[in-house]
Amino acid sequence: MRWPPRWMGVVFAAALLAWGYPESPRFTTSEPPVSLQPKPWILNLPGAPARALELAGSTVFVKAPWQVDLVSYNTTVGQPLPEYYFTLNLDPEAGASLAGFTFEQIRGVDRQFPFLVERTRAFLGRPRREGRPVPVQARFNNDTRTMTLEFPEPIPPGSTVTVSVVPWTNPIQSDTYLFQVVAFPAGADPLGSPVGVGTLRIYENTYW
Repeated sequence: MRWPPRWMGVVFAAALLAWGYPESPRFTTSEPPVSLQPKPWILNLPGAPARALELAGSTVFVKAPWQVDLVSYNTTVGQPLPEYYFTLNLDPEAGASLAGFTFEQIRGVDRQFPFLVERTRAFLGRPRREGRPVPVQARFNNDTRTMTLEFPEPIPPGSTVTVSVVPWTNPIQSDTYLFQVVAFPAGADPLGSPVGVGTLRIYENTYW
């Protein structure tokens, strides 16, 4: 006798027709639905729009300027009306435009040489490779030896900006003069970021 008998196959087929095929098992997942909101890291990708970052109500840079270049082409003691060029580079991902910066004399024998604030000017680019001029406002506090520079039209991320300041004369004593620079982002209650120290070396006049 053949096993299984043919009549058992007939009975099994009839049962499937009557009761239907068993359902496939269903799997569930506890994962949350996919969010369509952009992830924070996407905002930092190259080419993403700059967004000012606020911490406790204060505006800060995402990537602050980290270096200042200070150049002068007149570095002899007592030279009249020299120009000191302060240049800052803004990272494309700075997260905020540059509203302005300050510099403070923190080293140098002569602490009396004044500045002609009305001669202050600013431009995009670097000294001797000047781009378009940009508006700038300046004020100088001789007691603290601090110059405050403000851009009515903030400088956007990815730019290089230079400010030229003009003292009446160079310091009358040779020395290495250091200026601490602090940058401020455009936005509500901006929080300054130390940029670095600009170095200016003033030499004796060897022709006298």
